[in-house]
Amino acid sequence: MDNDLDQAKGRIKQAAGDLTGNDDLKQDGKTDENAGKVKEFFEDAKDKADDLVDKVKEKLHRD
Repeated sequence: MDNDLDQAKGRIKQAAGDLTGNDDLKQDGKTDENAGKVKEFFEDAKDKADDLVDKVKEKLHRD
């Protein structure tokens, strides 16, 4: 959820930077949006790894 918030905040900052001509604010927005995307990527990878570990545990317990 925080990832979505970071991405939304970044898009808002970028839009505000565009409207005001503030390149620093626009760049800060891009950074926030990208940070949210990176966090989301790693959380998804962690979830997939956790699922894989659970599957391996189930398989070992059945044997």
